[in-house]
Amino acid sequence: MWPTSAEDLQRLQLELAIRSRREPAWHPLPDRALRVGGVFVASPRGGEGVGAPGDPAWVAAVVLEHGSILDSVVVRGQFDASYAAGLLALREGRLLAGALGRLVRPPDVVIVNASGRDHPRRAGLALHLGAACGVPTIGVTDRPLLADGPQPAPERGATAKLHLDDEVVAYRLRTGAGTRPVVVHAGWRVDAQTACTVVLQVSGPSRTPAPLREARRLARSARGTAPDGPYDRCSHSTMSHRP
Repeated sequence: MWPTSAEDLQRLQLELAIRSRREPAWHPLPDRALRVGGVFVASPRGGEGVGAPGDPAWVAAVVLEHGSILDSVVVRGQFDASYAAGLLALREGRLLAGALGRLVRPPDVVIVNASGRDHPRRAGLALHLGAACGVPTIGVTDRPLLADGPQPAPERGATAKLHLDDEVVAYRLRTGAGTRPVVVHAGWRVDAQTACTVVLQVSGPSRTPAPLREARRLARSARGTAPDGPYDRCSHSTMSHRP
């Protein structure tokens, strides 16, 4: 599921774009609390350009419920490729999937710092990761990749559709009054409107949704304290729910 060449990835992305249209839509269950995951990869400090294969990476995955951490894992590994637009899965996909696979408390849905159907082949890393791991996913980024559309109204919760050709692939979502909107992407089994509902629910007072923000904090913290030594070193914690 994680090709090692651009050509193989592009072929798989086209297949995933078709498969994703046949998958049953996911929606939160009404009778229990939603467990929302987040994943993030931190690059070495001071890096410039597109990076290189073998660069060190610090990957974090978390699961939150009612704003409290149920589970978290941090893995030190290596990037598989340089960055290339539309081919982020070559660089980060295996790392993110590996961190998700080490969680003890599985999430209902995962927020990924990547695009979904807003992509040249309609299958960005957020969608690809969900297909590979068998979990619904949502993409959250600072800006669209290819899609276009207006800015939302200034109040919290305001949205504006982003179109790619004739398809609504994402929304700009204002997670705080007067703050810069985030872009919320349809992912694996999650349409863009449902994605907005989930992201707004877990954003709290911050612009970035809490699961993604916490994963980013853990990955960067691990990068800042990482000792020299072999890669693929894992730290893990599981916490009970605190009301």
